[in-house]
Amino acid sequence: MKKYKRIFVVVMDSLGVGAMEDSERFGDIGVDTLGHISEKMEKFQIPNLQKLGLANLHPLKQVEPVKKPMACYMRMKEASNGKDTMTGHWEMMGLKIEKPFQTFTDTGFPKELIEELEQRTGKKIIGNKSASGTEILEELAEEEIATGAMIVYTSADSVLQICGNEETFGLEELYRCCEIAREITMKDAWKVGRVIARPYTGKKKGEFKRTSNRHDYALKPYGPTVLNALKDAGLDVLSVGKINDIFVGEGITEAYRSKSSVHGMEQTIELADKEFTGLCFVNLVDFDALWGHRRDPLGYGREIEKFDEKLGILLEKLRKDDLLIITADHGNDPTYTGTDHTREKAPFLAYSPSLEEGRGLTEAETFAVVGATVADNFEVEMPENTIGSSILEYLQ
Repeated sequence: MKKYKRIFVVVMDSLGVGAMEDSERFGDIGVDTLGHISEKMEKFQIPNLQKLGLANLHPLKQVEPVKKPMACYMRMKEASNGKDTMTGHWEMMGLKIEKPFQTFTDTGFPKELIEELEQRTGKKIIGNKSASGTEILEELAEEEIATGAMIVYTSADSVLQICGNEETFGLEELYRCCEIAREITMKDAWKVGRVIARPYTGKKKGEFKRTSNRHDYALKPYGPTVLNALKDAGLDVLSVGKINDIFVGEGITEAYRSKSSVHGMEQTIELADKEFTGLCFVNLVDFDALWGHRRDPLGYGREIEKFDEKLGILLEKLRKDDLLIITADHGNDPTYTGTDHTREKAPFLAYSPSLEEGRGLTEAETFAVVGATVADNFEVEMPENTIGSSILEYLQ
């Protein structure tokens, strides 16, 4: 019989807990997202994460480890060759990525790609460089509004991003252009992990704000994941935040879009009041998008504190046959150089009201222990060509 009726997997996007052994190969030396945030914060109020055992898992300047942590905890290594959103999430659900997704950080997109995108969308393209989403708006949004051009840019991730003013460009037109870009970037030479629609509002510099109508057009997973196996077995697979985009709907039975990480936690709390049997898979992106990439450790720390408040509410709602897993998909050390993700280990905190005692577990060799444990709990076979071993026996 399955141990847990409902499993909640909450991804604190980019909350790495120290450098991988091979991080130097990715240009990341001495990175530690959580540790360096703690060092920068004057105070760090995270009582719920503390009682689960986060400071037992990773030393924090202001937060003491507890004698009896409520959760089982460990670090997880990333087996895949990468440090991006899709690689991390896909690996959690059993897929090992050998070939990193294509990036265009240094040069922008090739002339041929831009020309085809212009021809097929009927839009003149401006930008075509690596930039922060807020900076590119300050630089080019007035020109886009005045001329009807289209801002295209990238980042350190494998992404092609298109900005569109909701009033002058229009959401539907933005989505249409992104669908064309997704089709064009399916070619091997130009294949990016995601095309992202970045709608915004405002009329002049200083007023521009990105809206929650972002939409990601990701590559489909190259094979079935644990999500597919759960859905095929008749179980519920609820997604909150950008999970549905990351997996292009594969294996998802219900999807809930979030306006922010706080909203994502509020949605998760609401779902904890509902009856379902299966997995609730949650991504909270603001840690990464608002603070990690912008290299703002204090903003990141305050976002963790907001999460901790909502976590307290969620913990009160968990039933004896619920399991909560808190983890991350990569690092994004806000004290490090540049604006890229950082190659780090991910935290793993697993708690249930029925858990007799929390304790430290042996470091895992892959993020895929998450999906394997979920599959094992629901007595579902892991799909062919997936990786990961269950640790369900340790969460009793």
